[in-house]
Amino acid sequence: MDSSPCLILAGGLGTRLAALSGPQPKPMMEIGGRPFLEFLLQQLRNQGFRQVVFCTGYRSEVLEAHFDNGSRWNMDVRYSREPRALGTGGALKLGASLIHAPYYVALNGDSILQADIPSLVRFHQAHNARATMALAHTADAARFGGVQTDPDGRVTRFVEKGHSGSGSINGGIYVINGDVFEAIPEGRVSIEQEVFPSLDGLYAKPFSGFFLDIGIPDDYLRLANHPDWLDPCLSLPREAAC
Repeated sequence: MDSSPCLILAGGLGTRLAALSGPQPKPMMEIGGRPFLEFLLQQLRNQGFRQVVFCTGYRSEVLEAHFDNGSRWNMDVRYSREPRALGTGGALKLGASLIHAPYYVALNGDSILQADIPSLVRFHQAHNARATMALAHTADAARFGGVQTDPDGRVTRFVEKGHSGSGSINGGIYVINGDVFEAIPEGRVSIEQEVFPSLDGLYAKPFSGFFLDIGIPDDYLRLANHPDWLDPCLSLPREAAC
């Protein structure tokens, strides 16, 4: 069992999915009759994690009513409600204040990556990193923007969205030291756009497994029609690095 607390970003409005989701929070949209967030919770549980903080905002009560304290999944689930939109960095900073730890596993609540997360934690520790991101491989990086690293895994460059072709992208899973959150200023801050690009000690580890972001209708509908695509993400941990 891994004692690292996990922070899951689940507070976005999901405006691009509004026609499908209605008033439902985006991470609570159903795949195979289950909210998408359940799959992330199951992935974490299967890999030995037990403490989760949902970083919520829009319609937090929907998540709280469904997951309660997490006991149904043998998890300790807590909630960090944004008083206003704080961005990903601000939301994670607020969530981390509920459980003090030297480092945290953080996940985007609207994407899933087949990854051995404990191996990401070990990589983070071995490189004495301040933050480490899991990289996913995609045939078309234009929508996401790319991430480039040196041979040791240190992030050297972020490639802007719009550059076509295959490549490594941010896979939406991170290990982040507590002092990084302490240094984030109060207010609305994007961890991807304002913290990571200037952070000394940022590393990345590639994973070659299944990746999907449900943030646009086409991808959500593809996954809704093929919920079995998530099965590899829920299997017992296995090293998936390139």
